Amino acid sequence: MAEKEQFVRFDWAMKRLLRDKANYVVLEGLITTLLGKRIIIKKLLESESNQDSEDDKQNRVDMLAEDETGALYLIEVQNETEFAYFQRMLFGASKLVTEYINRGQGYENIRKVYSINIVYFNLGQGKDIVYHGKTEFRGMHDGDILQLSPFQKQKFEVDAVSDLYPEYYILKANDFNRWSKMPLEQWIYVLSTGDIPDDADAPGLSEAREKLRLAKMTKTELDSYYRHLDNVVILRDNIETAKNEGWLEGRAEGRAEGEAKGRAEGIKEERLRSAKTMKEDGLPIDIIVKYTGLSHKEITNL
Repeated sequence: MAEKEQFVRFDWAMKRLLRDKANYVVLEGLITTLLGKRIIIKKLLESESNQDSEDDKQNRVDMLAEDETGALYLIEVQNETEFAYFQRMLFGASKLVTEYINRGQGYENIRKVYSINIVYFNLGQGKDIVYHGKTEFRGMHDGDILQLSPFQKQKFEVDAVSDLYPEYYILKANDFNRWSKMPLEQWIYVLSTGDIPDDADAPGLSEAREKLRLAKMTKTELDSYYRHLDNVVILRDNIETAKNEGWLEGRAEGRAEGEAKGRAEGIKEERLRSAKTMKEDGLPIDIIVKYTGLSHKEITNL
């Protein structure tokens, strides 16, 4: 019996493989499936969101792409629990809006921003695996949705007010293991399991089968990839343990305040331990920041 082919995780591929222009087709497939319209990536961009200060880590952009129309796609992968992640999404999109307009330009030059968030933890409360958020203005008396004027539609070349504002997508990729013929569910399955079945036909997945094969990796790439997997597993275990310990401490105190404080202190302690281990293993500080949420200063002082 032939050995089942293995593929690298999408979060690692984004940092190493999918930045090659020849591999844009994989990202284009994911975005096309989400938006329901064909997207062609023109180039990848470097965000300046991290450069205000070394502690400004709320917008660690994993990937920033620009399509042929000038729209921006901020793609983030989050492995660890982050209770303020909704606000982080807002912060990231807002910073891009201000970064990509020059001083003195009119507001009509503001870029369209799509914030695509692949999360491997239970964000909020909801039963679906994909959520879409956009801005609408609804009348408080009649409940009607405020529309653009004919002139505005012609001027901005969009149909609705919401088309002018950032849009948010949340893909909840944890523990989804049901294969489907629906393109979007196929993508979530691949993001969750790392497996790409032979009959995968969603946009970008046939190309992903070829480009993300583990067998194609060099030894250096494999070493980096396996270290990444180990760190993800360690971090998840530590955070889960810390949450449970914090919950027990808070319950013993009999107060919600004690419960929250116990969780926070436990998580911080475990993150510091994980960061110290990663630092001793020689991982770059930027990577440690990404997977622990600690600041450069905290990690440097370990």
